Amino acid sequence: MTLKKRGLAKGRGLDALLGSIQKEKLQLEVQALDHGQLKQIDVNLLRRGEYQPRRFIQENDLQELAASIKKHGVMQPIVIRPIADEEHPYEIIAGERRWRAAKLAGLTEIPALVRDLNDQVAIALALIENIQRQDLNPIDQALALQRFHDEFGLSHQEIADTVGKARTTVSNLLRLLTLAESVKDMMQQGQLDMGHARAILTLKAKEQIKVAELVIAKSLSVRQTEQLVRDLTAPKTEKAKTDVAPDLQQLTQRLAERFSADVKIDHNKQGKGKLVIHYHSLDELDGILNICLAD
Repeated sequence: MTLKKRGLAKGRGLDALLGSIQKEKLQLEVQALDHGQLKQIDVNLLRRGEYQPRRFIQENDLQELAASIKKHGVMQPIVIRPIADEEHPYEIIAGERRWRAAKLAGLTEIPALVRDLNDQVAIALALIENIQRQDLNPIDQALALQRFHDEFGLSHQEIADTVGKARTTVSNLLRLLTLAESVKDMMQQGQLDMGHARAILTLKAKEQIKVAELVIAKSLSVRQTEQLVRDLTAPKTEKAKTDVAPDLQQLTQRLAERFSADVKIDHNKQGKGKLVIHYHSLDELDGILNICLAD
C-alpha cells in the first residue's frame, strides 16, 4: 500500500510531532504502571500494524517466546489503537511478536494498552519502538528509517533527532538499502551482519552477491571480508605493481569506510591525481561534508 507523503513543513512541524510522541510515550508508561487501565483483548480482533517495520521474524524465536508465554503469561502489554474495521477493530502499534506468540501459545486474549492515535503519531511510535529494540536486524531498521523520509519528508538529521540515534548511524543504515536484494534478504535472516554489509557496499550487485555467499559458506569474519573486497577491487594494470599501489588501496578502503561511500583515488607517476567520493543523495553528501568539516 502506497501512502501519501505527510510533509511536516505544511502540517504539524517536526517539533510538534516530537512533542506528541513524547506525550504519548509518557502516557503509555503511566498506563503500563496502572494495571486498571489494561484491557484484555481477543487476539482475533487484532491485525498486524500497517507501519510495523519488522519484515522477518524467526520461527524459532516465536516458538521460544510462545513457550515463555505459556509458562509466565504476557509480561509486557502490547499497544494498539482502534480502527474502522469490523472484523479486526484494533491495529497493533507495538507488540506484534508478543501477539503472534500468544496465539501460538493458545491464548485467546492478550493484555493491551489502547490509545486513540492519529496516523502520524501511530507511524512514529511504531517505528521508534521497533528501531530501539536490539533484536531488529539492520535492514528492517533501515526500512523503518526510510519510512520517516517517505511519510514525513524528514532529512537524515531530522530522522536521527526523532529516533535518538547519531546522524552517521542513520546514514549508514539507510545506505544498506542500496545493497542487492538477495544480500538484504541474507541480512534479514541473520546470515550477515552490519560489518559484512558495509564491507561489500562498494561492490557492484553481482559481486556483492558472490562475496555474501562466500562469507556465509566460509563463515568469514568482517576483517576477512574486508580483505576479500580489497583483493577484488585491487587494480589489475601494471600500475598496480608500483610501490604506491598497496598504500593507495589501503587508503581508498579506509576512506570508503570513514565516509560510508564509494571512494576512488587516481594517482599518476608525477605524484598528482584526484580523489572522487560518490554519493547517492543530498543527505549523503551532507553527511560526507560534515565529516570533512568536523573539528
